[in-house]
Amino acid sequence: MNAAARKPDRILLVIVAAIACLVVVALAVVFTRGEPQKLDESTPAGVVQRYSTAVIDGDTSTADSYLTESARSSCRGYSESGPLPARIVLISTTERDNSALVRVSVVVSSGSGGPFGPSEYEMEDRFSLVKDNGRWLVDQAPYQLLSCKGPTVKP
Repeated sequence: MNAAARKPDRILLVIVAAIACLVVVALAVVFTRGEPQKLDESTPAGVVQRYSTAVIDGDTSTADSYLTESARSSCRGYSESGPLPARIVLISTTERDNSALVRVSVVVSSGSGGPFGPSEYEMEDRFSLVKDNGRWLVDQAPYQLLSCKGPTVKP
């Protein structure tokens, strides 16, 4: 009778050990995900990644360094409204000799919670880039990711 009582204890021990292993693996996956891989800055997608990161982080000086003069001047009359994107996801890149289009998915989350939690919406948009002295620069960005250095000037 003593041997029969030990058998269920071993099965329970194996089940608990398997669950513990699954929890450890899940935690390892979550904590090692970290930051997305940095793309090469000499590519259109790499420029868009760095520019978008700077805008989301509020680093207008860095963001401004990735803009063409034309893009910088488009800030005149622009006033910031709405939340910044929570995520930018690369969809595709079309590169030509001196121009490129980078299609992205822009995910914006409003912090306000409703009966089902915070609302979130996603839309596809694109960046237009041009090559200037061998360096890719953003010529047009989605409106949610416009970076205007300093105060805006109304026309």
